[in-house]
Amino acid sequence: MADPAIDPRAVDPAQFAKSVADTPDEQLADGMRSEFRGQVLGEIFRRMEEHIDADRTRDVEAVIHFRITGGPDGAVDHWEAVIERGTCTVTDQPSRPPRLTLTIDGVDFLKLVTGNASGPKLFMTGRLKIDGDLMFAARTAGLFEIP
Repeated sequence: MADPAIDPRAVDPAQFAKSVADTPDEQLADGMRSEFRGQVLGEIFRRMEEHIDADRTRDVEAVIHFRITGGPDGAVDHWEAVIERGTCTVTDQPSRPPRLTLTIDGVDFLKLVTGNASGPKLFMTGRLKIDGDLMFAARTAGLFEIP
């Protein structure tokens, strides 16, 4: 999935999305259970900070928690995105009460953030669990400029 010689910041988002689309789920799952999981998730969440749509989020104040399942030995990664006045700050140490908590398997998360899966479809099929403000959840993808 990831090569330790590759700088994750240098990976082109469009190429990454194509790679996710072209890789069988079993291989994506293997990668999301590997030692590279943290590096992949860290880079995805780091880029959320860069791709927040400042105009659409100018009046938004929200805390979103992400619970990403399917890690090594059943591990679950917890991330927090804080959206305030056009900015987004993320951490893997959630500390604030969420307006919204999204629980999703690592493979489905990769597909969702790369545009290879639909959030509503994942939700309707039970592969994306949403706790909290459902109306806000429906707007979350539109808060980011997806490359």
